[in-house]
This record gives sequence, C-alpha cells and structure tokens, in this order.
Amino acid sequence: MNERFGKTPELRTSDSVQLLDTTLRDGEQAPGVSLTPDEKADIARALDRAQVDYIEAGSACTGPGERETIKRVTSLGLDATVTSFARGVQGDIDLALDCDVGGITLVVPASERHIESKVGTTREGVVQTTDELVAYAKDHGLWVEVIGEDGSRASPEFLEELARTSHDAGADRFCFADTVGHTSPEHTYDVVSRLAEYGPTSTHTHDDLGLAMANVHASLSAGADLVHTTVNGIGERAGNVALEEVAIALAHCYDVESVKLDELYALAQKVAHATGVALPPNKAVVGQNAFTHESGIHTDGTLKDDAMYEPYSPETVGRERRLVLGKHAGRAGVKAALDEHGVDATDEEVAAVVSRVKELGDRGKRVTDADLLAFAEDVQGRERDRQVELLDLTAASGGGTPTASVRLRVDGDERVASGTGSGPVDAAVKAVRKALGPDADAQLDDYHVDAITGGTDAVVTVEVTMSLGDRSVSVAASDADITRASVQAMVDALDRLLETTEATPEPASADD
Repeated sequence: MNERFGKTPELRTSDSVQLLDTTLRDGEQAPGVSLTPDEKADIARALDRAQVDYIEAGSACTGPGERETIKRVTSLGLDATVTSFARGVQGDIDLALDCDVGGITLVVPASERHIESKVGTTREGVVQTTDELVAYAKDHGLWVEVIGEDGSRASPEFLEELARTSHDAGADRFCFADTVGHTSPEHTYDVVSRLAEYGPTSTHTHDDLGLAMANVHASLSAGADLVHTTVNGIGERAGNVALEEVAIALAHCYDVESVKLDELYALAQKVAHATGVALPPNKAVVGQNAFTHESGIHTDGTLKDDAMYEPYSPETVGRERRLVLGKHAGRAGVKAALDEHGVDATDEEVAAVVSRVKELGDRGKRVTDADLLAFAEDVQGRERDRQVELLDLTAASGGGTPTASVRLRVDGDERVASGTGSGPVDAAVKAVRKALGPDADAQLDDYHVDAITGGTDAVVTVEVTMSLGDRSVSVAASDADITRASVQAMVDALDRLLETTEATPEPASADD
C-alpha cells in the first residue's frame, strides 16, 4: 500500500491490469516514423521482457512487407500474445491468420461520422458485420478484441449494442476508443461503466487534449481492465497514452501490477533510438530530468533522504539518480560530486568550487563533471597530465562508406587508427576505440548536441556521459564541426575515466 494516501484507492478492476502495446502499429503512424523489421523485432523482445500481455505487431492488410514483419515477430516465441489490427472485412482476418498471430484487434465504425461518411453503411450493417466477423475469427482460434472506432463521439446506446453483440458472438473483450482524443474523463467514465456491464472492457486513448492518462484512469475506475498504450506515448498527432506512465501510476498509486517496471527505461530508450523521436527531458518516468537534482535545497534534502524529493526510487523503473551542478548548486551537492570522483576537499576549497560552479551556471552553461574537476584542480593548485589527447582527426562521408582516422597521444606515445561506420561520427568513435584498445572500452551512456550559434556556420556543443566500471563522467566540447566536437568530448571523457587506472591502455590488434 502507498503510505502517502493512508489507504490505497480502489479501482473497479482486479489487482492487475493488462496492457496491449501498439507501438509497432499505432505508434508507427507518428509522422516520420518507419521501423525496419529488425527494429520491430527488437522492440517486441523488449516489450516481452517487460512482460507486456499483448503486442500489436502491425496491420496485416497494409501489404506484403508488413506481413513479413508481423511473421518475424510471431516467430520469436514470445510469451506475449501477438496481434494484428484488422478492419471489418473477412479478408483482413485471413491475412492476419496467414501471419500466425494469436489474436486480432477488429476495428468497426461506431460514430455516425465513421459509419456513414467513412465506410458508407448503417448501424444495422455494422452490428451484423461485427457478429459475423467475431464468430469467424473465433472459429479460427483467435483472441478477439472489438474496437468501436471513434467511440467517444458515438451514441452510448449504439456502443452498448456493439458491445453486447461482440460478447454474444464470442469476443474476448470490447474496447472503448477515444480515437481523436476528443472526450473528457467524466464522459469516459459514464460510457465505460455501461460497456463493462456486458463483459471485459478495454480502453484506447489519445492525448490531443492532454487527457489521455486521465481518461485511462476514468476507464479503469469504471471497470475496464486492459489499456492500449505506446512506449513514450508515440503516435499520430499528439500521441497515445504512454506505457511507462500507465504502469508506474498503477503501481505507485493503486498497488496494481501491469508490467515489469525495471525494464521501462531500457524500453523507452530503445524506442526513442529506433524511431528517432527523442525523449523530452521533463518526460515523466523516462525523461532525463525525472531523477536529476540541481537545486541546493533539493540536493541537500535528497542526500539526507532519497525519498525527500522523489515519489518513487529511480531503481524502480531501471534508472539511477543524478545530481547535476549549475547556478542553483550548493555546498552539499558540490561536496557529494567531488566525493564521487574521489576528490578530497576542505570546506574552504568546496566553497571556492561552489563559487566557480555558480559563475559558470549564471552564464547559461552546463556544468559538466570535467568542469567540476578542472575547478577543483585549479583551487587546489594541482596540475594533471593528460593520459589521452586528440592530436588530429580526418573524416569523410561523401559517396561511399563513412571513414575516419585519428591520431592520439596516449601516455606520451602517438597512436594512429582508422575506422568505418554508419556516419562520420560513428566512424571516428570506432577509430578512437581501436586506438585505445579493449582496456578503454567505456560505455557511452548519453550523447546530446546543441547548436549554440545560428546560421550555416553554427558552432555546436556536444555533451557526452561515459562510464567505465563503476565510474562515470560528463564532458562537453564545442566546435563548428560536429564530428570533431563529438570526438573531442569522448576523448576528454576517456582521459578523465582512465586517469585513475594504473595501466596504459593497449591499442587494438590489427584484427580487431
């Protein structure tokens, strides 16, 4: 039970809520998003690791390419039930069957706008078609969910008739669909309450009014027990309700299980990378700032009590807490950051570093770990010898495979290496890794690019966070060339990570 509430609020559902994730179908309808078969299979595996109950792999009627992709997902042997979207025609069901799916989401028109203008039929025709198609799909061994499209703008009485017909024909459940993100929680609660009287009920919400999450909870309070989601809320227009937000809210506020929470962050990152849709920093659960603290008051409180300024621990969703430095930083945060990097400092030295951190933050700059360590070295009068330094970089990407070569100074010796990659940055990074060898196999945890001047000659700042063993460091570098800025930032990060190791990293062999 969540102690903040004294008594856990009750939903009309059981102690668990199932999720049907439609990232691979509805999520892919977001403008500019097109997933390859490999990407869909990879995301499906991640959804399965998170123990999502149903995965809508696509729409078999889209074409041969989509059907091959759905078959790819159904061949993975997932624990989840893999489904296909199907329109209200028998041919779509047959195509789904050819893909070996375990179920279908059968979409039939519910509002007058869709019945008359889109499909060109009548209410009676929709009811008869629904009855026949559900029976056909069940006869072929499929799990069947009927979705009344545009249900939030449909007559509640007609939705009830559709739900009753669907269940009588053998459907496993009926779904209330707010297809255009049109409705309010109050209307949702009223309609879903009526639909739930006929059998298992689902909900499908969009965020056009910013009410997707509110409408999910209204649905669950009204008796629904399955929610359609997409990872990161990706989807057409303003998107769908986000899987990670539904899951954590159910667990935190209601003690209701849905998925394996500690897989959520890795899943979110995978989808963001595959779709090219970056996570907003202030995004709930998975945004960069969700467990990041800068304010002196907040940092001090968090250091004293992890739960002081967080509703749940970051480890719950597979994350770690971050204390960052800026103009709001205080002594406690700076002292903790220095301790993390193994720097012993007196109270006077900490105060001096705090002053420099605030000065840099006041100029609108990010204060990276490298900045902090440089401040500490200056305040303490320490000089450090660089272990890794970038001497030269050449990169080419026009007309063929992107290539790059680097010349580094490593502990006094020069090393040269080259690499190829998917782009000039990737090629240059591989060249650096080759020059440093396996002993410097640091992990790139975060990569962020900002243009800090306008025009065609814009200077960019690249900020990276890299980790090696149990150490991590953030570094920023600026240049007019994004490749050089990226490589400089990564070399500087590796230099900081390697300064506490005793051995000089050995270069990779020619066969690596």
